[in-house]
Formats: sequence, C-alpha cells, structure tokens
Amino acid sequence: MGTQLGIGSRVDHQHFGKGVIVDTASEFYIIWFKSQQGTKSISKDYDGLTTIEEVEGKTGNETITIADIEQALSNILDQRLHDTQMVPIATRWRRGNMILKPGDPTLQSKEVPIETFFHKIVMVRDRLRVMEQKINAHKVMTDDEKVDLEQYITAIYGSLTTFNVLFKETHHQFKGATGKD
Repeated sequence: MGTQLGIGSRVDHQHFGKGVIVDTASEFYIIWFKSQQGTKSISKDYDGLTTIEEVEGKTGNETITIADIEQALSNILDQRLHDTQMVPIATRWRRGNMILKPGDPTLQSKEVPIETFFHKIVMVRDRLRVMEQKINAHKVMTDDEKVDLEQYITAIYGSLTTFNVLFKETHHQFKGATGKD
C-alpha cells in the first residue's frame, strides 16, 4: 500500500481479515479487526494489507477528533451490518416438519417446523463462532489453553455435521476436523 490511509479506511489483512483503521502513527496503523474483536498495530508498509475502501489520510500532527471516531465507528457498524447474512435452508426442507416419535406408542409425538429447528442450529453455529473469536482474542489464556479449547469447538462442529443436510449452501455448513492442516 503506497498511499497514506486515513481513519475510517477499510482494509483486509491476510491473517486477521477485514478491519477498519481507527488511528494512525508515523510508521503504523491501529486497525480494529472483527476477527480479533480488538485492535492491532500494523506497519504501513506491510505487504499483506490490502485496501477495501480508502479514506484520505491527513498530514501533520493533528489529533483525533470526535468526528474521526464517529466516522470510524460508522464504518465499523456498516461493515458489520453488511457481513451479517441470512442462511438459507435447503429448498426441499421449506415448510417441512420434523416429527419426534417416542419409542413408547402410548406417548404422543412432537411435530416441529423444520425452519424453527434450522434457525436454532444456525444460532448454535453462530454462537460457537463468537466463542471461537473470543478465545482467540483472549489476552490472558496461553496458546496451549487456546488450542485445547479450540479442539473442543472443532469436535462440536464435527458432531453437528449431521445437520449439514439442512443448509442450502455448503459454505454455511459445519466442518469438523480434517487432516488438512
């Protein structure tokens, strides 16, 4: 990146993903990354940083104003709103019902709309992702502790792959441990 980016510029880091510049210094940017739920100092000449949306940088030693902070927060909120997406259910399951039938024929079955069940599965997936981000961004846990908890989350994802049949698009599905690391 050869140009001087200003506060509010949106960038993409090869490891941390999308972020917003919230402050600048002479040789680095302070960038808030969604994946880290926090800021990182990144060198201005770092090759792994690409510009998504540029806000013109200021020259000189001016201080950050409330307007700068408001603009940066506005950009962050816009980015978060655009990142949320509806997860579509596979077409064959629309308006379907899930029937839970007890082994005891004297007991009554329970019928649940599949869309309701699917919504709960997507909520579990999204909350696992947030937990994963919080673990990765945790400032006190050791790397070994983080890896240990990550393995549990990966195992949970693996257990939930049974429900992948409900997802219309494969990139929304659960993925457990693979041998590809």
